[in-house]
Amino acid sequence: MRLLVTGLTVVMMVGLVTVVALIVMRFRDDGPILPENLSLDAGVQAQAVTMGDGWVAIVTSDNRILVHDRITGALRQEIALTPGAFGQN
Repeated sequence: MRLLVTGLTVVMMVGLVTVVALIVMRFRDDGPILPENLSLDAGVQAQAVTMGDGWVAIVTSDNRILVHDRITGALRQEIALTPGAFGQN
């Protein structure tokens, strides 16, 4: 009986260490990879960022969407948003 309890304790401890290690490995996320040379104009703040296959879109505080290349950071497209276009006045 004593050997059985000791064995089950060892199995439980190994299982607990395994579960914790798996959780740590699974939820470790370095975040998205952004180009290092990605920059905004002076005084402009990013309000939202979204990424697709090969591109990064940044919604700025001055109502623009800037689409950059995800690898080089080069500006691909700039889209101006009009304030009244989405029901905002």
